[in-house]
Amino acid sequence: MALVVPMPVTPPPEVKLDHSAVLAAIPDAVLVVDAGDTILLANPAAESFFEAGASVLIGKALTEFIPEDNPVFGVLHQARKHGASVSEEEVAIETPRIGHQLVSVRAGYVGEGGEGQIALVLQRRSIARTIGRQLVHRNTVRSVGAMAQMLAHEVKNPLSGIRGAAQLLEQTAQPQDRELTRLICDESDRIRALVDRMEIFSEGLPFEAGPVNIHRVLGHVRMLAQAGFGKHVRFVENYDPSLPPVLGNRNQLIQIFLNLVKNAAEAVPRQGGEIVLSTAFQQGVRFAVPGTNQRVSLPLVVSVQDNGEGIPEDVRAHLFEPFITTKKQGTGLGLALVAKIVGDHGGVIEFDGQPRRTIFRVRLPIASGAAVE
Repeated sequence: MALVVPMPVTPPPEVKLDHSAVLAAIPDAVLVVDAGDTILLANPAAESFFEAGASVLIGKALTEFIPEDNPVFGVLHQARKHGASVSEEEVAIETPRIGHQLVSVRAGYVGEGGEGQIALVLQRRSIARTIGRQLVHRNTVRSVGAMAQMLAHEVKNPLSGIRGAAQLLEQTAQPQDRELTRLICDESDRIRALVDRMEIFSEGLPFEAGPVNIHRVLGHVRMLAQAGFGKHVRFVENYDPSLPPVLGNRNQLIQIFLNLVKNAAEAVPRQGGEIVLSTAFQQGVRFAVPGTNQRVSLPLVVSVQDNGEGIPEDVRAHLFEPFITTKKQGTGLGLALVAKIVGDHGGVIEFDGQPRRTIFRVRLPIASGAAVE
């Protein structure tokens, strides 16, 4: 019988971790609170979430930053009671400092010997979830594009014949009947214009992208607005002057922000209406560019904020879908078109709304190693 000699086992090398660096690398807001809900620790993401430095947060009661009747405290109570991790989804936190935030809450018991310390994690509504919703919207937009192509063939061609026949009848019609022939022509033109607008959603349209200075785009949009629909609005510009160029199509970028600014101008009050245009550089997500195998990051954030009444709660989940509108004379194609063009750029559009503070954020890729227009 052979003698089996066990091989010596080499212990794994000792790994030394800088726990503060690990905590700083977590993108979600992390707090540690004691049994009395006093903040003992806050990571950089928590500072950003509450718009306050660690020196302001640490040592203060959590109720100074979150209303005491908020469900967050119920999660903390359950974590202490059961000595385990507890979570709750879709929790709304609203304060004058941070506005309205929708978060997922995670609380884990970390105290020993009855200390009651809790690690609290606040995760903003996931960007992946935002992307998932927009992929659904894009599929809807593709359906609209296919329908538009069908309508162009089945409706626009017959409409031309109907309009031509009405014009011929108008030449020999009695004066009292010409009103009817004019009505036929006007309605034919209206239906044709609607089909033309829907054709914008068709796939396969040419898209040429290059480096674009987004501040010039926003400046052009502001000038157009102030010369027309936005005469009554006060514009505020908060720009990051060091922002690199956007990888995109200038004319289509103008279309995006012209639509968003026009919606904002229509939402603000006639007196005291304000639109804030902002740009910033943030570490974004990676996202696939439609029609290519490339994946790009989205660090450029352009925001359009207004102080209007906000968007009704029942519309928000379908805001970027075609034919969804809150306007009496609206077609519901404006924001759907915006979402499509942003998607064509490989970007993402986000919405954050509450009364007197509605924000649309567009995340876009940068044009690396290219000269700006």
